[in-house]
Amino acid sequence: MQSINQSSIHLNIYHVHGHGSSLTPNSSSLLSDVLLHDEEHVKALSDRLANKGLGSGSAKPPKSGHLLEPNSASIPLNPGLSIGSGNYYVKLGLGTPPKYYAMILDTGSSLSWLQCQPCAVYCHAQADPLYDPSVSKTYKKLSCASVECSRLKAATLNDPLCETDSNACLYTASYGDTSFSIGYLSQDLLTLTSSQTLPQFTYGCGQDNQGLFGRAAGIIGLARDKLSMLAQLSTKYGHAFSYCLPTANSGSSGGGFLSIGSISPTSYKFTPMLTDSKNPSLYFLRLTAITVSGRPLDLAAAMYRVPTLIDSGTVITRLPMSMYAALRQAFVKIMSTKYAKAPAYSILDTCFKGSLKSISAVPEIKMIFQGGADLTLRAPSILIEADKGITCLAFAGSSGTNQIAIIGNRQQQTYNIAYDVSTSRIGFAPGSCH
Repeated sequence: MQSINQSSIHLNIYHVHGHGSSLTPNSSSLLSDVLLHDEEHVKALSDRLANKGLGSGSAKPPKSGHLLEPNSASIPLNPGLSIGSGNYYVKLGLGTPPKYYAMILDTGSSLSWLQCQPCAVYCHAQADPLYDPSVSKTYKKLSCASVECSRLKAATLNDPLCETDSNACLYTASYGDTSFSIGYLSQDLLTLTSSQTLPQFTYGCGQDNQGLFGRAAGIIGLARDKLSMLAQLSTKYGHAFSYCLPTANSGSSGGGFLSIGSISPTSYKFTPMLTDSKNPSLYFLRLTAITVSGRPLDLAAAMYRVPTLIDSGTVITRLPMSMYAALRQAFVKIMSTKYAKAPAYSILDTCFKGSLKSISAVPEIKMIFQGGADLTLRAPSILIEADKGITCLAFAGSSGTNQIAIIGNRQQQTYNIAYDVSTSRIGFAPGSCH
């Protein structure tokens, strides 16, 4: 494969609740709602990893094979993928001439899609005007016989459908919280920056989009699959990307970025990127130790050998119960000498009295990965303000019997994180956005 690295693409990343965000929800979004949604997201990921009910092709085709029958498409019974509450988004241009849209970034899904006129069944309220394919000179629907249509099953875990009279390929992107998007598999010109474009970008033009996508226009998929935006750009820019997720209070410039293309290895410490044969598109790594204030948790090395996923759509890091209990014990032992304990808040069971600003003496938590790469966490990535005057540890135990760990975006904030798919490694470098 040719690897013609024409430098990299650099886009700004914004936090949904950041100052100046165009996607800030109309009502003040309560952390309890975010956490509830995060639990749904994690449950879907866990089910997917346990391979429950996947690939059963459970999306029911509309009776006449025509999408435009209102309410004809029933929601898939086993939504396989999972989408986070859209914490982070980028702005991308689509069509000729290009119109710009705020799109949720998701490393856990592959197919990119956005809401499209005429919204034959339903479109949720979004911040940007709806995309109208009829005014783009470069738009085209893909046929059922197209190679892209045949790749939908791998990308979405749902079988493609075929609209009988037009021979148009229909996709179903379904997510763990019963959110879904159904529409036409399409191609158009993607504009990343004023000088960087991708002709014939394959994406979904959503005609029935329902669920918890906030006010974003759609989703950008960055998982490891042939239909992901990353794979489509890889022939030109190389199969790699990196990002820095800003905190919510980072100001309108944000400082966050998504960079697609070559990674400068000098600043990163790398760990092998692992692959789960049942879920080859997701990004796994091996957690080898956790330390609190420099001391390793009281756990046998074998306890760390659980599937560990890094995911931009999960907010709060999840650990298997035994690992989480050891972390909580070590953390509380140090914290309780200075701060009074507070009642649990939603899924967060380790809380203290005091605001994030007033709780200053927080022991450093370090997550160490195979090969020595690490995430060294300080107060803003360790704690989250739950209620006025109540601050909690931003980690939770994996619910149920699922022995999995998920590294959430709260713990990834302000780190440069590189996904070098071509060499199967993930890199961490501290502190370059706020």
